[in-house]
Amino acid sequence: MTEGPLAAPSPSSPARRFGAPREAAVPRMETVRITAPDLQRRAALERTRERLVLAAGGFALLFAALVVKLADASIFDPRMPRLVEQRVKPPEPPADGSASDLMLRAQRAMITDRNGEILAISLPTAAVYANPREMIDPAETARKLKSVLPRLDEDVVLERLSGDKQFVYLARQITPREQLQINALGIPGVYFESTERRRYPMGRVAAQVLGGVDVDGNGVAGVERFFEQRLRDDPAPLRLSIDVRVQAVVRDELSRAMEEFSAIGACGIVMDVRTGEIVAMASLPDYDANTFGQSPADDRFNRCVTGVYEPGSTFKLQTASMALDNNVVNLWNGFDASHAIRIGRFTINDFEGKHRFLYVPEILAYSSNIGAARMAEAAGPTLQRAWMEKMGMLRRLGVELPEAAAPMAPPAANWKEVSTLTIAFGHGIAVSPLHVVAGTAAIANGGVYMRPTVVAAESGTTREGRRVMQQSTSDTMRRLMRLVVTDGFGKNAEVPGYYVGGKTGTAEKIAGRGYNRHSRVAAFMGAFPMNAPRYAVYMMLDEPHATKATYGYATAGWVSAPAAGRVIARAAPMLGLLPQIESAATISAQLAIPLQPPRPGGAKPAGAPVATTPAPRPAPPVATAPRPAPGSVPAAAPPVMPAPRDLRHEARATVPAPGPSALAVR
Repeated sequence: MTEGPLAAPSPSSPARRFGAPREAAVPRMETVRITAPDLQRRAALERTRERLVLAAGGFALLFAALVVKLADASIFDPRMPRLVEQRVKPPEPPADGSASDLMLRAQRAMITDRNGEILAISLPTAAVYANPREMIDPAETARKLKSVLPRLDEDVVLERLSGDKQFVYLARQITPREQLQINALGIPGVYFESTERRRYPMGRVAAQVLGGVDVDGNGVAGVERFFEQRLRDDPAPLRLSIDVRVQAVVRDELSRAMEEFSAIGACGIVMDVRTGEIVAMASLPDYDANTFGQSPADDRFNRCVTGVYEPGSTFKLQTASMALDNNVVNLWNGFDASHAIRIGRFTINDFEGKHRFLYVPEILAYSSNIGAARMAEAAGPTLQRAWMEKMGMLRRLGVELPEAAAPMAPPAANWKEVSTLTIAFGHGIAVSPLHVVAGTAAIANGGVYMRPTVVAAESGTTREGRRVMQQSTSDTMRRLMRLVVTDGFGKNAEVPGYYVGGKTGTAEKIAGRGYNRHSRVAAFMGAFPMNAPRYAVYMMLDEPHATKATYGYATAGWVSAPAAGRVIARAAPMLGLLPQIESAATISAQLAIPLQPPRPGGAKPAGAPVATTPAPRPAPPVATAPRPAPGSVPAAAPPVMPAPRDLRHEARATVPAPGPSALAVR
């Protein structure tokens, strides 16, 4: 077959250049010979290439898994750095082995108010510590830690890291964010320890009741200290009797009165007279419980239980109850208050005295010091001291607050005639405000003394008290307390529909070996409603000053009684008590008592227990003092109490006998 010009050359045909002769052509294919060793080498290379591909694929899968894991741990689901195990012995696991129970056991229990509002709670935190022996560059470590925790002192940290110890704390209670930032630094020898931080969400609310904890989480004051073991061992919340709503009202009114009358301090208490539960307890000035360690000592001072003061005329309720319950007097009896009482160098006078015979209701309504003193004189020192002991006025209260102070009273051997007379109207003895509240609650609730408590009673349980007076005595005293508000110096505490009863008391404070006539404690002790008492209210101002609105007076009837009335008006609806307006006439008639009760037929005539006041004993003249205001206790008892410093910080001291240089009791 002849090859055409467009035919493809045959692989076996010879190749020649264009235009070259045929003889110059060369074959198109060459034969190459490959030896066996070459073939073996080629096979080995092929196997190696396959193995490299497999290894590369394996590494690619490993790196892909690592990237996914890192992305999950750092982006999608970041986790906290693992904390080292606590050096303390871990808690025993619960019986059922539940992790939630174990976590609760590791935390300090919450504290709540009676309605479940959280007052104190522990939050998980961490502490940073280091092993200096593992430090590579202490100076660099200190600098890095300072960059995350600006509050650290770099020099102190460097000093600790440069030591030879194996364990040093660098910072406590750091936040989770700070913990992550420190962990990201990757410093060898720096570790974390799980801790707790106690927080008080409501700040100043019931701060002195709650107290506080130290840097290690141990209770150092208030219920935090009293219930230290219970808060650590039992994860169930500790429910207090405090009602934060009423607490806020009491604090608000105290603050208002304290500012209005420029007082240096104040305190207020609301107590359930049936159970002894303290619904509110406020002391000013106060502090934020979250800054317990940085607050001044005066702010932490709880005037309700730690402060002891001469109670003034609020104690006349005790004197009248004692005399009536022991049949020393009857309502239609009384005493001659036309002359001052002089005993030795001391004189007892009345403020704006009536200078006549006073019936028992008049003694309370007009706050007669002479009448109260004569009433106690008729009872005698033995009966008076026994009564004070029975009413808890001579011992420390059993309230769950470690700061509760002991009263200051003359010992039995020194309970002389002058003590009997002055204690009758609240001088010559010093007790805490809570003592006054607990004693008055027993008078109002039917005659049963209930130990005051800051812990809420469990549902369905009943607290037991002890009877200290007859029911009939309590019924009479409730009417007399109501009389003080309707016709006496407590009129400013009246709240329509709540039938408030009580007693004012203004006591001058100790200054050196006498009394400072311009420094006083003004208090109102009340209860409501007097037809069926439910709550006792105590409001006190420390060293109030008069204003134009009070006509120059700074006594309890002007400064404390109005504050108590405002507390009752605001807090009573919160406590489920509404004003009884419709039945006002009936209730008022039930509580009514005349200032001069008529003598029943066959009864002893008025003044039978002590017919007249003995002739005044001769005594050196005494200086005349400025006239106090209505609602006050103008008398100043012999200075049988120590100086104010002792009243606050030396509650265990005994009351010395009156000295010859004592000022006269007015």
